[in-house]
Amino acid sequence: MEWRGKPVADRLTEELTNRITALRERGCVPKLMLLRVGERPEDLAYERGIRKRFASAGAEIDATVFPETVSQEELTEAVRSCNDDPSVHGVLLFRPLPGHLNEDGLLNVLKPDKDVDGMTAGNALRVYLGDKSGFAPCTAQAVLEMLDANGCDVCGKHVVVVGRSRVVGKPLAMLLLARHATVTVCHSRTKDLQEICRQADILVACVGKARMIGSAYVKPGMIVLDVGINEDGDGICGDVDTESVAGIVSAVTPVPGGVGSVTTSVLLKHVVEQAERTARP
Repeated sequence: MEWRGKPVADRLTEELTNRITALRERGCVPKLMLLRVGERPEDLAYERGIRKRFASAGAEIDATVFPETVSQEELTEAVRSCNDDPSVHGVLLFRPLPGHLNEDGLLNVLKPDKDVDGMTAGNALRVYLGDKSGFAPCTAQAVLEMLDANGCDVCGKHVVVVGRSRVVGKPLAMLLLARHATVTVCHSRTKDLQEICRQADILVACVGKARMIGSAYVKPGMIVLDVGINEDGDGICGDVDTESVAGIVSAVTPVPGGVGSVTTSVLLKHVVEQAERTARP
């Protein structure tokens, strides 16, 4: 069985549309500011998806685009301007940045309350502590949205996360622990990786290696969520060899069309949540 992301994203967007309508009636329009350096094709594709999702729900987007030669000081000033602008409820800084820019330095300037993609140290700490006022990285949160939408309660389940990035693996492990899952985080140096993966009730692949997870990594009844986005000779694929595992596991998310489809809806959700906080009397 395939768990596709579009129905999950559409249901989430419908709910958020109603919340945005209520905010507009109170004079508050949820707004995201995009900060983009250069014209990377993947950034442009992601931006198109964001704009489509926000427009369909009635939220607003503004964008500032900088040349690849932009200075650290100029970009820092743009972040500070967003911090001080009460009409901006969320800021998304496209990454990775050109090599001459200090990404962590910029993220340290951004206020955690406006960091709707969960990349500041302040939000990482909130997620670690289980503080629900913090924003988790959108892709990590999208995994939970997929599980919830398909009625999968992780409480007491063994979840194996293959990948330890600060964008998905690490924050996802914290989110799962907060829901009382038993979590094992694996990585490129994990010994007996196949055996560990086969012990899972739920397997999340976010390692960044095309079709790495095959039939030897799974068992009957397992749920597999593929977070990877890779390019190979056949186009876009995930970290899971979907064809080889589909006949074994009970559910698997495709790439494209799976977890990634939910990410822009989670971004919208975070912006709406911040707008609701600021709109309170």
